[in-house]
Amino acid sequence: MTETVAAIVAAHRAGTLTPAQTVARSYQRIRDYNDTAIFITLRDEAAAIAEAEALSARGASLLPLYGVPVAVKDNIDVAGLPTTAACPAFAYTATRDASAVARLRAAGAIVIGKTNLDQFATGLVGVRSPYGIPKNAIRDDLIPGGSSSGSAVAVSAGLVPLSLGTDTAGSGRVPAMLNNIVGLKPSLGLIPTAGVVPACRTLDCVSIFSLTVDDAVAALGVMGGYDAHDPYSKKRPLAALTEFPKGLRLGVPRNGQLIFFGDTVSEKAYGDALKRWTSLGATLVEFDLEPFYETARLLYDGPWVAERYLVIRNLLASAPDAIHPVTREITLAGARISAADTFAALYQLQDLKRTAEQAFEAIDALVLPTAPTAYTTAQVLANPVELNSRLGTYTNFVNLLDLCGLALPAAMRADGIPFGITLLAPAGHDAQLASIGRAFHADTKLTMGSKALPQPPLAALPTPSADEIAIAVVGAHLSGMALNGELLALGARLLKAATTAPDYKFYALNGTSPAKPGLLRVAAGAGSAIAVEVWALSAAAFGNFVAAIPSPLSIGTLQLADGSNVKGFLVEATAIDGARDISSFGGWRAFAAEK
Repeated sequence: MTETVAAIVAAHRAGTLTPAQTVARSYQRIRDYNDTAIFITLRDEAAAIAEAEALSARGASLLPLYGVPVAVKDNIDVAGLPTTAACPAFAYTATRDASAVARLRAAGAIVIGKTNLDQFATGLVGVRSPYGIPKNAIRDDLIPGGSSSGSAVAVSAGLVPLSLGTDTAGSGRVPAMLNNIVGLKPSLGLIPTAGVVPACRTLDCVSIFSLTVDDAVAALGVMGGYDAHDPYSKKRPLAALTEFPKGLRLGVPRNGQLIFFGDTVSEKAYGDALKRWTSLGATLVEFDLEPFYETARLLYDGPWVAERYLVIRNLLASAPDAIHPVTREITLAGARISAADTFAALYQLQDLKRTAEQAFEAIDALVLPTAPTAYTTAQVLANPVELNSRLGTYTNFVNLLDLCGLALPAAMRADGIPFGITLLAPAGHDAQLASIGRAFHADTKLTMGSKALPQPPLAALPTPSADEIAIAVVGAHLSGMALNGELLALGARLLKAATTAPDYKFYALNGTSPAKPGLLRVAAGAGSAIAVEVWALSAAAFGNFVAAIPSPLSIGTLQLADGSNVKGFLVEATAIDGARDISSFGGWRAFAAEK
């Protein structure tokens, strides 16, 4: 089954399927599916196929997303394509890729189009767009969820295996639940937002939709990392996946605090999900959900709606009828927010953040319904604001509190409505959520998306065998790069993508051919987290490889973000004189994509 990212990449590497064939398959499926509201703009098919063929021709088969078709929400820039944010009067043609898109392409992904959304990413419903309402892939009378409606439907329907959304108040989680797929909402600043049309600039993040957790993590691994072009980017290293931990403590709300708006079927499904967690070995710990509800109320009742107003105030003044009426009504409220209101809300939020921090002292992660219920398109069109607000019950507080989240399918109800749960943890715990979430999703044995695809067996986490030595590479030896063939010739195998601890400076060295970087260890916490790949070599091959490394490079011991140590490339301190400091790019692949 070549439907997941992992399976597609494996088929491309094995030669049983070419990237060009996979891209052509996506376009054919889009035609056959025939829902014109999913994509706002499709890239020229011949150009996308040509890019896939060029990828194969340059021997890039070990790129982590080699030949994977990707859809991009239409508030994220893709060079040469319009960015509309679902508002034709706002549209412009992007001259460069958003940082996240550039990193995907550098990792071998092929962008095929821009997907529909609630206008200006304002909404959780997916019905506020002049480009139409994408049909929910599972049950076509249901809303698709928003604001990342087209991106979620495209993955669920099998049109692409991977897509990008954005998430400010739940836009990367609610559509995932309603379409029976995975939605990964990273820690704020982990994936750069440079090239993304803001909703609330201080809260926005790029999110990921996929069929499996492992696929989402593969995309996060190549997009994550500090970006000097993004003032909201943060140096947040991404740890490696681990086995399901012992002693896991999951927070569940105190009795009576959950709200399902009368949906007893979803309430039971949540209870069943908790039983599954205990069967996996987790301990459930009660916590007080009320401060989180209080935080959620700040998002639209507080000053953050003024951020939405800032983005489109000129358009509101010059052409108000160009904006969806519900979006216009919500956004105009931002013009009435005073500075005093803003500071009062910031003080309140700071208190609530402290309360949330105290809650997490006793638990590793929260487990909540992704949304309390589901609605039909007809219901939402008849009551657009109230029902939208209900869908944000368990999502609106997340970015205000700087939590990371992972939305997972949990059940398929007898009435054909998907139900999902979301794991939440403090920023920086993205890998922890993925490690436990992948085990939960696999244990459900739910089929994936709307095509009822069986889940693949949960992949074993790669580790070197007893006769192998792991080595971290940072530059020209990365998969798809100029010197990667040296590793392949020695029989090396790729174990994982990872990042270092934030203890390194990264330089583009002068006078090297092919171009090479240098990684220099500095004081703990005084540097940056740098993207690496960890490969495994036999002991003999490792010796041969190290012996051929030219000065000023050497092999030393690197510390990874998860605290583990691995042999890897370092540079002599004298070699950085006059070299360009490229630490802000977070890795060689990101630097190469910007050149």
